[in-house]
Amino acid sequence: MSLVEFNPPERFIVGTVGPPGQRAFFLQASDGERRVQVSLEKLHAQVLAERIGELLDQVAGLEATIAAAAEAADNAPLDTPISEDFRVSALALSWDEDQHVVIIEAHDQDPDEVDEDTVVNSLRVSLSPAHARAFARRCETVVRAGRPSCPFCGGPLDPEGHICPRANGYKR
Repeated sequence: MSLVEFNPPERFIVGTVGPPGQRAFFLQASDGERRVQVSLEKLHAQVLAERIGELLDQVAGLEATIAAAAEAADNAPLDTPISEDFRVSALALSWDEDQHVVIIEAHDQDPDEVDEDTVVNSLRVSLSPAHARAFARRCETVVRAGRPSCPFCGGPLDPEGHICPRANGYKR
């Protein structure tokens, strides 16, 4: 298993490359001499943000992390050049009670479903509750920044419209 660990990273962010509707999502973890960039699905980023929020609400206290998250926010773009080290197929999220950190793991294959001879590329990042909450907020913002939703069917609207099933196939 090939594991790259950041405990803690100098920077851990989610970002996109490309126009809405064709965006590629990336996680970037870096410290002074290393940078790992992995691609993931929009749904991964959305679910990760939800689960981090739920986890922090249970273990770290809502008010404390919300105030600290504003100070820990990183709204700068992805560092360039952007290249994919691997594509995420499985994510794991946990709370380390001893260190009082959120641990996020990204794997290119599900470690539970491969044999012992298979090399699984993995990224493990440990974040303070404040940095985890700030990361989750950034995930939510990045996910929402895509194409607007159709007011009738909820599907994504392209600049030229779309064929809306609720409008009997007429383009809106």
